[in-house]
Amino acid sequence: MLAAVGVPSIDALFAGVPAGLLLTEAPDLGPGLDEWSLSVLMRQMADANRGARLVCFAGGGYYDRYLPAAQRALLARGEFLTAYTPYQAEVSQGTLQATFEFQTLIAELVGLPVATAGLYDGSTAVAEAVLMAHAATGRDTVLCAEGLHPETVQVMRTYALPRGLRLVVGPPEVAGRDDVAALVVQQPDYYGRVRDVRALLAARPAGSLGVVAADLATLGVLEAPGALGADIAAGEGQSVGLPLSYGGPYLGYMAASEALLRRLPGRICGESCDAAGRRAFVLTLQAREQHIRRARATSNVCTNQALCALAVTIYLSLLGPAGLRGLGALCLRRAHYLAAALVEVPGVALAFPDAPFFAEFALRVPDAPGLIEGLAHRGFLVGPAVEPRTLLVAVTEKRSRAEMDGLVEAVRAVLGEAGAPAEAAPGAVGGGSR
Repeated sequence: MLAAVGVPSIDALFAGVPAGLLLTEAPDLGPGLDEWSLSVLMRQMADANRGARLVCFAGGGYYDRYLPAAQRALLARGEFLTAYTPYQAEVSQGTLQATFEFQTLIAELVGLPVATAGLYDGSTAVAEAVLMAHAATGRDTVLCAEGLHPETVQVMRTYALPRGLRLVVGPPEVAGRDDVAALVVQQPDYYGRVRDVRALLAARPAGSLGVVAADLATLGVLEAPGALGADIAAGEGQSVGLPLSYGGPYLGYMAASEALLRRLPGRICGESCDAAGRRAFVLTLQAREQHIRRARATSNVCTNQALCALAVTIYLSLLGPAGLRGLGALCLRRAHYLAAALVEVPGVALAFPDAPFFAEFALRVPDAPGLIEGLAHRGFLVGPAVEPRTLLVAVTEKRSRAEMDGLVEAVRAVLGEAGAPAEAAPGAVGGGSR
């Protein structure tokens, strides 16, 4: 194997790994343990993880939400845990029905007629949407409105490079342009701001498509992308049914107008009937390279993410429309309560005091990384730091008033120890509670 990859030795194979990360000798694991003793040891090791004990106000696109016990119980059923891509699809009626229900829920949430399944995460979903727009319009420029998640921009650049696409990030210059395939807008954006999506999409160049990366958890309160003029809605599904899980696995979603139906990547499950007239589910469209000739494939997406999609389906079904509205309203109220309290602390201001926000907001502080570390020592997780003096704070339904008040006092203590300037303007809580 070393010869096949062109290196002379094991040491040469790992030469790129920093020396401080390499073991020079085998670790001393000690004697073998019985199962109970091992479980105690592992629990002690887990308890040493400070992050697992912090009260989570962290955001940046991924959120600490409460997941109902019923959801966990259903996901633990063996037929779901062991299911994989149904290569003999119609035999797997339960898997197809779950995917069909997921698609239906996504389409209803985002206000577009058709949804697909099988996208890795939010960043790749938006990148796939950009490729769809390029294929549909034949144009090679993509405008990315300010405030798009930086990870999404990075993945879009990776996808765009081999296709010869050009990404323009920032306030879109649209006058007289006829080369624009799509305008991409995030709602709310990376800084938590609620954007005027309708106005942004209305001003896009003629003939281009509107792509909206919406947080699904906000759509019980905010208007659906389809109603705002979006041709494609694509983004991250973690906030409606998936745990943080140290970064994944997560789930991308995508829905589009009927005109783009045959350009959707992955697979689409449809409802039909069998020879006896009974309700049945089928794979209606399979536009991936495993199913048709590679040159005709719309995408090389190769996963169905079935278990993650099922988790989202169960979560949204348990909440229902009223529950999703209540979730959004609760998070909105609590976020504005916390923001109003934080800006009373000397040295703290809203980074965008005139912008409306939903359940996440950006703070201007003297030293964002230092504040994050200081708060962690006091039991609170905030961030990420998006600039040296700017950090994000997110509020979910899990955060109580006592926890929010505790965070305010912890911020006051950390900044007081650091000697934050008392004359710093506190700012106003932006945009009311729209």
